[in-house]
Amino acid sequence: MRYAFVGLGHRAQMYVDALLGDWRDTGTIVALCDTNKTRMDFYAERIGQDVPRFAPDDFGKMLELCDAVVVATVDATHAHYVVTALDAGKRVIVEKPLTVDAESCAAIAAAAERSTGSLIVTFNYRYSPRNSAVRRLIMEGAIGEVASVHFDWALDTIHGADYFRRWHRDKANSGGLLVHKSTHHFDLVNWWLAAAAQSVYAQGELRFYGAENARGRGLETRPERGQGAPGLGSDPFILDISADPRLKRLYLDAEHEDGYIRDQDVFAEGVTIEDTMAVLVRYDNRALLTYSLTAHAPYEGYRVVFNGTGGRIELDVCERAWTPPHAAIDPSAASKEHAAGAWEKLVLHQHWKEPEEITIERGAGGHGGGDRLLLNDVFRGPENDPLARQAGYLDGIRSVMVGASANESIRTGRPVHLVDGGTRMADS
Repeated sequence: MRYAFVGLGHRAQMYVDALLGDWRDTGTIVALCDTNKTRMDFYAERIGQDVPRFAPDDFGKMLELCDAVVVATVDATHAHYVVTALDAGKRVIVEKPLTVDAESCAAIAAAAERSTGSLIVTFNYRYSPRNSAVRRLIMEGAIGEVASVHFDWALDTIHGADYFRRWHRDKANSGGLLVHKSTHHFDLVNWWLAAAAQSVYAQGELRFYGAENARGRGLETRPERGQGAPGLGSDPFILDISADPRLKRLYLDAEHEDGYIRDQDVFAEGVTIEDTMAVLVRYDNRALLTYSLTAHAPYEGYRVVFNGTGGRIELDVCERAWTPPHAAIDPSAASKEHAAGAWEKLVLHQHWKEPEEITIERGAGGHGGGDRLLLNDVFRGPENDPLARQAGYLDGIRSVMVGASANESIRTGRPVHLVDGGTRMADS
């Protein structure tokens, strides 16, 4: 299989390294496409050969060289590349979220239905052993029919803050955290329940980050970015991008080409996404979801509870117990894998029985071994997976549509109804 990559930022590395490592027998990297030559050069060096490099306007020409394309660009551009690749009959692997809004979901759906190619959305949270264990319990009927789900996700002031430094801070680029981040979580609920959303109501606010909140807390003078800032090394919200050789090469050394600033101040002007969100969802199997996302918590983790006709499942996860105020900031998810104080606990409560703690089997690598399972499904194909973890375009659309509907509900103050198996807003 000949693979091409479009979007050569941080997220591309997992797939590039897979094809250079344990999955090198499944394919070769034959082309790169990005807005920035410096980033393409970084990955060409990593690949170890002079791979052909293309500007976005030449994406169609690049497709002539490949059988498959990995899309890891800015979220709002996914639809363009996905549709173009599908219309060329290619195998498409796209980073979550599939896209950012209802219109682009419809365009991708139409392309997928007419294409001779295929599409995979890389939802790595499905492969995390703890989340797979929950799916297995529900499938086995351990708590009967699920009546309600309560899902609380806390992003800390390392990971959560990083969305407010990058292009994600502009909702036009990312769809906000209810799309970019919560697409993982909504996909998990859709998958756990094997159900589709019917109605969505949401509220959201920017309460912690952004210039107005900074002024309200007396933070009047803030730097526009981390590099050269007087607080570099002492301010816990200032990222020293020059301290990480990879981030320096990908962004600091590359910004002269496209002007993209990777270390914007989280309290600067221009933030249009929320950092505090609450969502209520009704599913076509009558289950109800209450969901909360906070992007400025003092620790990182999540809690999800399932109430069923036969009992209750509780999953508690602490990915990082606290955030040191003056430690070097590593905003990558990998930094949480072995964080001090991290823990997870899965408990099954059945009616008239003592609680049972369920053992979570962990593997090697990121997300408790889940990343390896995902990459194996992507590059070798799923093998008799009773949990059906590999996600296609409909799964991607259903998760985006919950987030996009939540955004619309926040904008209008009204609930949004979904039809066609949770893939389309009722009035669109």
